[in-house]
Amino acid sequence: MIFEVNRQDFRATQIAPATPIDLKPGQVRLAVERWAFTTNNITYAVAGDMLDYWGFFPTDAPWGRVPGIGLGSVVESANPDIAVGGRYFGFYPMGSEHIVTAKPHGPDGFRDAGVHRANHAVTYTDFRNVEADDTFDVDKADEYLLLWGMFMTSFLVDDMLGDTDFSGAVQTLVTSASSKTSISLASCLAGRNDSRSVGLTSQRNRSFVEGLGLYDQVITYDEVDQLDASVASGVVDMAGNAAVRAAIHNHFDDSLRFSTSVGMTHWDAQQSTGQSGNEALPGPAPEFFFAPSQRAKRVKEWGAEELDDRIDKAFSDLLAGTKSWLQVEHRQGPEAIETTYRDLLEGRAEPSAGFVCSMHEEPLV
Repeated sequence: MIFEVNRQDFRATQIAPATPIDLKPGQVRLAVERWAFTTNNITYAVAGDMLDYWGFFPTDAPWGRVPGIGLGSVVESANPDIAVGGRYFGFYPMGSEHIVTAKPHGPDGFRDAGVHRANHAVTYTDFRNVEADDTFDVDKADEYLLLWGMFMTSFLVDDMLGDTDFSGAVQTLVTSASSKTSISLASCLAGRNDSRSVGLTSQRNRSFVEGLGLYDQVITYDEVDQLDASVASGVVDMAGNAAVRAAIHNHFDDSLRFSTSVGMTHWDAQQSTGQSGNEALPGPAPEFFFAPSQRAKRVKEWGAEELDDRIDKAFSDLLAGTKSWLQVEHRQGPEAIETTYRDLLEGRAEPSAGFVCSMHEEPLV
């Protein structure tokens, strides 16, 4: 079985039966054990056509399969270089199994070498054997799934901002401050002395965001006009809310030095306007951040090993503090998966909740 979303109507979903497929030479079959389900997955759906997230796991229109960061085990192999039994971290469809045309990569991993993945960044096609990965803490497997992908994006956002000296800004506004991607970015920004951070959130989530202790200041969306408009500022927009973005641009005007779009947690607000919200905005034009591009830049400059070491160290710092704010919740079975999707889509989930899902009904351990 596999969870699918209608690409023309994000509120329409289905659990589709998986068609039995025999393996071809070079392929492996993985039983999908679990995956993280967060607002980041909603962004994958909203940006599915623009960034080809729907192309990860093609299916018949109008349906699409949302990618999820998860764990799976090889249960059948037609690839002489990949043995049955390995447990792998990577992108999976939200279903019970996944077939990959595998190309060995590194000493213990492989990549999805399927024709439909040819144009995707390697970041999205790698599968890592967690049993041979010293950086993977088995005791924090759920936390790793929930935060790793978002932290990597946020680390690269922070790295890009620092690399450009924040374009002269002395404070960085972060929308959707309670989201896990924003929390990851705040963790990175907290380690800097060259820019203060301001978290923007709803009144409902304000106390949670303040309790994180990561932002220098926390305000609600309707308090943007209370900030000093003369302070050189920038915004990292995780919400994708056209009205909020416009309010920030109009308030700071020429004092706004950068406007970086990353997420779309407020996907419905953008859809309701029918516009991107970028039309005739004062200040810099909003630019969409594409993490693989910044990663490729740093791999060229530093080398992959040095970059990964820096990310791993910073990620360890974030993980060490998750006990105070992250509550992992396991949800199993088709009905629970659809419920989780709707909770996230409609913004009903508590910001402290971290959903780890499985198509199987058995409890996760």
